[in-house]
Amino acid sequence: MSATATATAAAETLTEKQKRILAYLREHADTKTYFKSRCIGEDLDMSAKEVGTNMPAIRNGEFDIDVEKWGYSSSTTWKVTA
Repeated sequence: MSATATATAAAETLTEKQKRILAYLREHADTKTYFKSRCIGEDLDMSAKEVGTNMPAIRNGEFDIDVEKWGYSSSTTWKVTA
């Protein structure tokens, strides 16, 4: 199975919120590396907690981006690389 087919199959197992977060990260990963849950939530009309709860599915899935939990200051920070 190709990487694209694997990413597509993995994306089909995501919830709608997770798909929205993944699309957001894909859209912004070329210009930005670090994302705060709070900021993602503000842009997607979700709470920081909703973002943080849904990120492990993206972090643990096989997608065309890599997500790493990076910091815990005022809001969890995620390092995202395309």
